[in-house]
Amino acid sequence: MERTVLIAKHAGFCFGVERAVEQVYEQMKAVKKGNARGPIYTYGPIIHNEEVVKDLSENGVQVLDTEEDLGRLPKGEGTVIIRSHGVSRHVYDILKERKVEVVDATCPFVKKIHRIVAERSAAGDAVVIIGNPDHPEVEGIKGWGNEDTKVIQNETEAADFHLKPGQKLCIVSQTTFNYNKFKELVEKFLKKGYDSSVLNTICNATQERQVEAARIASQVEAMIVIGGKHSSNTQKLYEICLKECKNTVYIQTLGDLDPDSVSSVRSVGITAGASTPKKIIEEVHTRMAEQSFAELLKEEEESTKPIRTGEIVTGQVIEVSKDEIILSIAGNKSEGIITRDEYSNDNNVDLTTKVQVGEEMEAKVIKLNDGVGMVSLSYKRMAADRGNKRLEEAFENQEVLTAKVAQVLDGGLSVEVEGARVFIPASLVSDSYEKDLSKYADQEIEFVITEFNPKRRRIIGDRKQLLTAQKAQMKEALFARIHPGDTAEGVVKNVTDFGAFIDLGGADGLLHISEMSWGRVENPKKVFRAGDSLKVLIKDIQGEKIALSLKFPEANPWVQAAEKYAVGNVVVGRVARMTDFGAFVELEPGVDALLHVSQISRDHVEKPADVLRIGDEIEAKVVDFNEADHKISLSIKALMASAPQEAEDDADVADVDIDAVARSVEE
Repeated sequence: MERTVLIAKHAGFCFGVERAVEQVYEQMKAVKKGNARGPIYTYGPIIHNEEVVKDLSENGVQVLDTEEDLGRLPKGEGTVIIRSHGVSRHVYDILKERKVEVVDATCPFVKKIHRIVAERSAAGDAVVIIGNPDHPEVEGIKGWGNEDTKVIQNETEAADFHLKPGQKLCIVSQTTFNYNKFKELVEKFLKKGYDSSVLNTICNATQERQVEAARIASQVEAMIVIGGKHSSNTQKLYEICLKECKNTVYIQTLGDLDPDSVSSVRSVGITAGASTPKKIIEEVHTRMAEQSFAELLKEEEESTKPIRTGEIVTGQVIEVSKDEIILSIAGNKSEGIITRDEYSNDNNVDLTTKVQVGEEMEAKVIKLNDGVGMVSLSYKRMAADRGNKRLEEAFENQEVLTAKVAQVLDGGLSVEVEGARVFIPASLVSDSYEKDLSKYADQEIEFVITEFNPKRRRIIGDRKQLLTAQKAQMKEALFARIHPGDTAEGVVKNVTDFGAFIDLGGADGLLHISEMSWGRVENPKKVFRAGDSLKVLIKDIQGEKIALSLKFPEANPWVQAAEKYAVGNVVVGRVARMTDFGAFVELEPGVDALLHVSQISRDHVEKPADVLRIGDEIEAKVVDFNEADHKISLSIKALMASAPQEAEDDADVADVDIDAVARSVEE
């Protein structure tokens, strides 16, 4: 089959990378000739390409990965080459302290960013670096700033960014960052209205490489992107090409190419990241042009044990970082990758705390080629499959499950059972409406599975029916237990103008305002609050309606009233309310007496309000006591009597129905 192969002009080493690699080889020659100080070290791999790094290692070049490694160098010995990614200011300080020779191969474009960040930080500006925070170039750039220097790589982080009042903002970019993504994130910052300056520090070669790759990808049936699996710029190329050509593959070398991905295409495009040697690009180009894909497929089948999408494989952990695990798949030459998203639903989990190099673990195959030459694996999907079996059993048996709330969503709760997710809609979380579900975060709750359809990703839990059933049982038990005259413990559920509803544990009872005290209650909301615990009296039960009271018989103030308020006793009280014919005086809570207008003074009083005020404390004599009707009459005038005739007149107090008067006043 005749095949068209298009290869990008800007594929392979960029200026900065090529310059850095050349300097390493030149230094190797100089050491052999005795013109330079050995041994030779590079701070980090000189480029993100395993083939080049392996060749340098075989020629005696050692890689130092950390600042601690630098600090352990013998003083005055050896040469350290700084790669094109550049380093922080602190690394230069360490190298100076160790008195080693330094060959600075930092890309000039990266050096420019270092200067910008240093200058703007010194001026008091906040600096935002748009890029991958784990990339060595970005780590180095950040090392020229201060505590106000932040790295942003996505829209969420951009949205969460806040500038200090009065501070200016300077935005720069990782040289290999996707230009379109850079523009999108910059727009997010500009919408915030900050005093900002934006410096597009994406390398021109990177932009040209990305534009050319997109153009070629749009013209071919299959696209091959070549580069190291840790190369940031190659990953960006892959993302760009994938948007234009769905059949895009990501490989490090020719040996990583999956023939299935391009076996029957008539046109193939090839591009490569800045860390890809020309030799590898030529090998892929030659193979695409000369060897049949049938032969490639045969080679692949002979060299590896086939694995299939969906099967469970076992592998040994050969590399682990905070956001990905690399496995060597048993019985297969392939390597597999488990990303953080495919390990756990926890976006913040650090994978280095979960697994160790050398461990064996199982995972589910989700894709035979993830685009970078590795098998995409999922630990959480494997766990979810096993969890789904557990949920299916619970669904069939209507088993009550207990699980911790993993996430509070807008529409309900998400809980996890043995790796499988269950969604509980807000309407099924409680037997009453709850606007805010945040209180359930990280709480263990009980529920049943009411819908199980994993193919449609619909596994629905129901907590409401358990609560409803539980309350029904509690209600039945409550009505079997309580009777009029009993006391019970309850909690104030709601307070209204006319009373309060008390939760008795299974049913609510009404505490009417008239039953809240032996005294007078003006406003229930000033006396009770939702959540208050109360001991109440069961006054009456009519069907499912329960009338409550706080007027306990033992606290009835009229029990001792006959002795305390006998005729002739002088008492002290407070004016509680007034009418035109008299004033009602509260002697104690629940005991009121009438002071008729004619008994206020020896002088004529037109109406009580002329001489008295609500709240006034008065002293008077009891001139009438009716225990049966709970009526007491008072007289101030009786205390002022000076003649027998007047005393007799004073004793002739008008017979007033206090309760009737009270009702008329209230009405």
